[in-house]
Amino acid sequence: MPSDGSSRPASGSQPGAAGQAAGAARSGRGMRFGYWLPVFGGWLRNVADEGMDASWAYASRLARRSEQIGFDVTLIAELNLNDIKGVEAPALDAWSTAAALAAVTSRLEIMVAVRPTFHLPALLAKQAANIDHISGGRLSLNVVSSWWADEAKMYGVSFEQHDDRYARTAEWLEVVDGVWSHDHFSYTGKYYRVDDNVLQPKPLSRPRPILYAGGESEAAKELIATRCDAYLMHGDPPERVAAKIADMSQRRERLGLPPMRFGVAGYAVVRDSEREVEAELARITDVHQSAAGFANFQQWLAGTQLEQKLSLADYSVSNRGLRSGLAGTPGQLQEQVGRFAEAGVDLLLLQLSPQYEEMDRFADAVIRPLRQHQASLQTAAT
Repeated sequence: MPSDGSSRPASGSQPGAAGQAAGAARSGRGMRFGYWLPVFGGWLRNVADEGMDASWAYASRLARRSEQIGFDVTLIAELNLNDIKGVEAPALDAWSTAAALAAVTSRLEIMVAVRPTFHLPALLAKQAANIDHISGGRLSLNVVSSWWADEAKMYGVSFEQHDDRYARTAEWLEVVDGVWSHDHFSYTGKYYRVDDNVLQPKPLSRPRPILYAGGESEAAKELIATRCDAYLMHGDPPERVAAKIADMSQRRERLGLPPMRFGVAGYAVVRDSEREVEAELARITDVHQSAAGFANFQQWLAGTQLEQKLSLADYSVSNRGLRSGLAGTPGQLQEQVGRFAEAGVDLLLLQLSPQYEEMDRFADAVIRPLRQHQASLQTAAT
């Protein structure tokens, strides 16, 4: 296992047809492939220019291409400052970008991050319902409890301690779900109050837009199990992810709620040889602590409660992406996708760089072969 803690596929030559077929069969249980929209102009904190501008032109071109080549979901992060390239660098607004993408795509699920401290719940629910209609029912939310104190201060938003943020988020979710589900909805809590609210039109998605969320503290996991539909995890090896899925599934069963969906973040590198893979990993993990995003990374660590310590290699790629082990030859990646499917994962949320070119490479090497093989298995079974 590499020193950065990532779980790479087994070394050696590319698996043969039998190994690839096994991976394809496992991943065919409904695995979906998503990617983080590069609203910050890239994902590598120590590579200044990744050839992917933080611009509407690049984002729209990327989204349209992604649904043509087999990607299912794009996640649009919400930060008003650039977390990756430094606070002076451009960063796209999540919600106006989501609305625009809803109008220029036809199949892609648009998962937009939302931080309760930055949005009144009934107003956000109204905005989200409208975008859901623009998209034809393709909007989902990734609910994120804020972590960046300096950003909140710069934008005039109050910043609370960790568990207080989750207490606010719990109320926020009650209001959002309430106004989506009922007219003449009223609510009084510690943080929010709405009186006789009417929200029309309701979201097109039924029973509601999917609510994703992630977090590793006890407060986060209990809230997500109680109020959300899907659990998103930072990058980790399949065996560690399987334990998290088992824990969250038990929480849902205890609450008498239906099964959750599960997604994992990952940074993907696909090359024809292991030598090329190692060269690319060396390039992207050449960390300089003076990089523009290092201070933001330190503040994120201070504002979160994680189950594991992070390394400087984790700093290179956000969301512990390298730990998912999605760096290898096509056959190795197909096998790793199969391992995640066996663990219970049904969504991989990828970061790639440069995104447009690497997205095409990943689709050709991984998505298309897996889906073709699964289609052949289904045909043979009928």
